[in-house]
Amino acid sequence: MRIARLAGIEVDRRTQDCLALLDRDAPRDYRELAVLIAREWERKPPARVGLAGGQGAGKSTLGALVESAAKELGLHVCVLSLDDFYLPKRQRRAFAEQNHPIFETRGPPGTHDMTLCAASLAALAETREVRLPVFDKGVDDRVSERVAEGPFDVVMLEGWCVGARAVAESELLEPLNTLEAERDTQGIWRRTVNRALRDEYEPVWDSLDSLVNLGVPSIDAVRRWRTQQEQARPVDRRMNADEIDYFVQHYERITLRMLKDQSRSADWYVRLDEEHRIEAVSVRAR
Repeated sequence: MRIARLAGIEVDRRTQDCLALLDRDAPRDYRELAVLIAREWERKPPARVGLAGGQGAGKSTLGALVESAAKELGLHVCVLSLDDFYLPKRQRRAFAEQNHPIFETRGPPGTHDMTLCAASLAALAETREVRLPVFDKGVDDRVSERVAEGPFDVVMLEGWCVGARAVAESELLEPLNTLEAERDTQGIWRRTVNRALRDEYEPVWDSLDSLVNLGVPSIDAVRRWRTQQEQARPVDRRMNADEIDYFVQHYERITLRMLKDQSRSADWYVRLDEEHRIEAVSVRAR
């Protein structure tokens, strides 16, 4: 197993047997990584895990594979998407009116219901039936609920900014891209994002026992992979290249910061290359 060699992990028969049971349509390196993570959980299950990575990095793919691998090993795992905790469109519009127009666009800290997210994380470890929100990106709104049958041994929260930390406001003075330069001339939006990250998001991150990060190679790769994701959407709901570039600019500052921070702090740091292959794996001793 190539990924096991990259991570310096010895492979036994149980690991190989579990790998053989995973979806063969999924990328081989992601299947291998999922089994290695699940085997670690089998030995010492963390109650809550974060899975971070830039847009298009493969968080949903890895989360589903880890859930499947863990099930084969006898662990009951629930994967939550931070995306499902986006505020409904009506509430985002109201927040934008109170703070800054950019907040109508989902994505950055400030556009999620982190109170509900925190409550859901807690309930999934203790409650038999937990109602969870479902957000439809095609219509850009929360559309329904799903019921998760708990309690779960491990709950994984996957999202692009999971684990991201606020910065000193002095780091926000200079605009990073066209969005910030033209639409946030006074820095109100980015300061509000930073405060939301510190006050609402970091307490949730602090409740996590472990963090997995899929490190993207560049923001250009994020744009390219986000473009590929769009092809899975109905034609009338797809963004064009200019729209994708503008959309990604909302995420750029925090994404670049996370590349520096989480390469040192994540328990599993997985570096991806420009072709979306796993290039390196670093496992922090715990």
